[in-house]
Amino acid sequence: METANKPVAVVTGSNKGIGLAIVESLCRKFSGDVVLTARDVGRGESACAELLRQKGLKPVFHQLDITDDGSVRRLAAFLQSEYGGLDVLVNNAGIYVLAKCEKSPAEKARITMETNFFATHRVCQVLFPLLRAGARVVNVASGLGRLSKVGNESLQEQLVSPQLTESDLLGMARDYVAAAANESGDTAPWPADSAYSMSKVFLIGLTRIQARDVTAARPAHSILINSCCPGFVDTDLNEHRGRLTVEEGAETPVVLALLDKESPSGQFYKNTQVCEW
Repeated sequence: METANKPVAVVTGSNKGIGLAIVESLCRKFSGDVVLTARDVGRGESACAELLRQKGLKPVFHQLDITDDGSVRRLAAFLQSEYGGLDVLVNNAGIYVLAKCEKSPAEKARITMETNFFATHRVCQVLFPLLRAGARVVNVASGLGRLSKVGNESLQEQLVSPQLTESDLLGMARDYVAAAANESGDTAPWPADSAYSMSKVFLIGLTRIQARDVTAARPAHSILINSCCPGFVDTDLNEHRGRLTVEEGAETPVVLALLDKESPSGQFYKNTQVCEW
């Protein structure tokens, strides 16, 4: 098969916005195929057709709904069959429930955490076994996921503890969702009505654990896993209130997707530079 062992990059949630800009940039800079993914087949195929028509770029399309285990496993099977592995994974898919939405804080927390954290975690569980030596993983987070957003110092200490396991983190995330569902409105010790921020806090925390554990399990493979803030970008997610273009928002994720082997792993980046969580 012609594509077997050919390098391949996957960008989740990439039929529009920052994800589409990441695909476009990787099509120009990455030395292999770039897989554009979308929940809706029509929108995904249309995005690929537009890149070909307008830019002469040829991403590969594959359907992916990160909240659907079957969809994630079909993507994994495709990558295994067509490429024999995976070289770049950009976890870009995510949602933001607008304040004007009539959903309760509890429902906002459940929906946001399910997509931005739990589903992304499951994507990693399924696709990480495919990562080849030298692979790069980029978890697109946010400046709103800074540790200070947690507030509670004890929780902050737990989140940065080098002994924190993936299972521990998942438990903390479930505790947050349960606290947000408290009918009294008391979410202590977690902050109130901050689902998007907390989903990104947990995603950055997950990145740190993934980098530590993958390096320990595969020390000679130079697999780098980092998270980043793309900046306040003009997208549907924020009703186009962002100041940056999608191309500017794609810059840091693309830099991380193409890092050289001497670069750090488990870090949080902004403006292409490591910064404090």
